[in-house]
Amino acid sequence: MTAANPPRVVVVGAGFGGLWSLRTLARAPVELLLADRHNYHTFLPLLYQVAAAELEPEEIAYPVRSILRGHPRARFVLANVQDLDLPGHRVLCDGPPLVYDYLILALGSVSHVFGIPGAAEYSLPLKSVDQGIVLRNHILESLEHAVREPDAERRRRLLTFTIVGGGPTGAEFAGALAELLYGPIKSDYPMLDFREVRVLVVEASEGLLAGLPQSLRDYAPRRLRAMGVDVRLRAAVTRITPETVHLKDGTIIPTETVIWTAGVRGDPAAENWGLPMARNGRVAVLPTLQLPEHPEVYVVGDLAYVEQDGKPLPMVAPVAMQQGETAARNILRQINGQEPLPFRYKEHGMMATIGRNAAVAQIGGRTFTGFPAWVVWLLVHLVQLIGFRQRLVVMLSWAWDYFFFERVVRLILPSMPRTVPHSSENPADSWQKPQ
Repeated sequence: MTAANPPRVVVVGAGFGGLWSLRTLARAPVELLLADRHNYHTFLPLLYQVAAAELEPEEIAYPVRSILRGHPRARFVLANVQDLDLPGHRVLCDGPPLVYDYLILALGSVSHVFGIPGAAEYSLPLKSVDQGIVLRNHILESLEHAVREPDAERRRRLLTFTIVGGGPTGAEFAGALAELLYGPIKSDYPMLDFREVRVLVVEASEGLLAGLPQSLRDYAPRRLRAMGVDVRLRAAVTRITPETVHLKDGTIIPTETVIWTAGVRGDPAAENWGLPMARNGRVAVLPTLQLPEHPEVYVVGDLAYVEQDGKPLPMVAPVAMQQGETAARNILRQINGQEPLPFRYKEHGMMATIGRNAAVAQIGGRTFTGFPAWVVWLLVHLVQLIGFRQRLVVMLSWAWDYFFFERVVRLILPSMPRTVPHSSENPADSWQKPQ
């Protein structure tokens, strides 16, 4: 490998892990190739706001080719990866194979329904832009159908929105949805009795926002209940039908809208490719993030199973970013004849917003709730967005909503069919959704 023939690094997945590895390698003497089925990066922490009619999809997505403009050694290929030829150092896709010297797999995760009957068929996941649009369409269509529904029982089902899972996505979406339904959208439907509208959060464990300090976990359900959300803890879902959610204690919730935020698993494509699997559909990797027996292959982000202090690392964006950087630095060490270093995650904090003027945050050992945490949440997410235009447009959208109590994104747009399956049910279509 010389300056005229630099090593080629192929990165599969334009999510946080893939992009942060690319950023680290961008100025190194390597040839970079980023492959993804979509030509954009999705800022997943704000995806729920697309589903809640707060933001447009393009406000949280950024073209990959624009990201690569300043990196002459980096190229992008729009490709649907189908398999890996590890002995031949090739990524097989719907086109010419992508040959690599080093490979970084950042495929991310998909929704995980834990085998619950009816969950894959009758609930709506929230892991991609397409799914966010489908969910927004479904919520708005439910209101439209309720307007002309003469049967009171069916109308109440249409106006009952059940969120399964009380993690950050579930709690944040519950707050955003409650604000939408009990706030700006009421003036659009004066013929509806919004006392019939119900937003529920169903969580199988004893509290919301697992992993945060207990004081923050206690604050979240109090805040949601004050917003009119029915929070049910220790309520495990056993079955979902087109018109009901069944709980373990025998409770039946009549509803035609079930949003699934209860869990994620590593992309099923990895297992189909014969990679060594660990728990929760994640790939077993060495502490250096390398694939066993293939030191030139790295796995990062939600797809990588890594334990630290005896516990698996959470499937969140900060872990993916740090792993992407570590994998890139280890590749540079290998090129320079040095041994790769083990990955060590540095926890900088966790946070979640729960409606207007309210959030929970843990930063540097300190905890915040309410308005101060909400301001911190806003600033952190604005800074992390890719692209000045995205930051400006999102900030203006938030300001308009905050000061005028108005959400302008109330459009039912052409999108995927309502019966879109969970990503985990269609591995061939799911590889490109990295975390």
